[in-house]
Amino acid sequence: MSATRLLVLGVVRGFGSTHGYRVRAELLSWGIDDWANVKPGSIYHALRQMAKDGLLAASEIADWPGRVDYRVTPAGEKEFFRLLVDALERPEHRADMLSAGLALMPALTRDRAVRALSTRLSVLETQRAVVRKEAEAARSGGLPPHLAELWTMRRRYADLNVEWAGDLLERVSSGEYEMAGERGRAVGMPR
Repeated sequence: MSATRLLVLGVVRGFGSTHGYRVRAELLSWGIDDWANVKPGSIYHALRQMAKDGLLAASEIADWPGRVDYRVTPAGEKEFFRLLVDALERPEHRADMLSAGLALMPALTRDRAVRALSTRLSVLETQRAVVRKEAEAARSGGLPPHLAELWTMRRRYADLNVEWAGDLLERVSSGEYEMAGERGRAVGMPR
């Protein structure tokens, strides 16, 4: 799965209709060069490929040779929400996919975001239980102390992930973030 695909769909969706340079400029204004593996060329490639795949509609602008405007199709809308929910629910993704999901999370209704984050938290808690058992087995299994540190590190990462996901779920549930359909918010564009 590609964070680029999710981010590009989200930005085009947020603008309604836009061109590649504006998508690139918007994503750069979010600081994606610091938290996502998105290169300028991959943005343009994603736009063209998603137009071929029917997720975006492309229109050449007669008054501006070479400029193509894009808008999300119904299939693109469906794919956007599938990718967004998947990015929030599944902890096994790379960090850039979660970051893209967090950047676009306000496009979801509060109820849908809560369900996605609840799923993520449940998966993380299950993973943490497994890591704790494995860490205990490694420690009692006579592993050299320096190798047991690998399990200590994994256990602490698992604890941190559960704590963070639980805290985020609480913040979203309590209304700390404005979500789609609330107070006239333009759905999909973080601001």
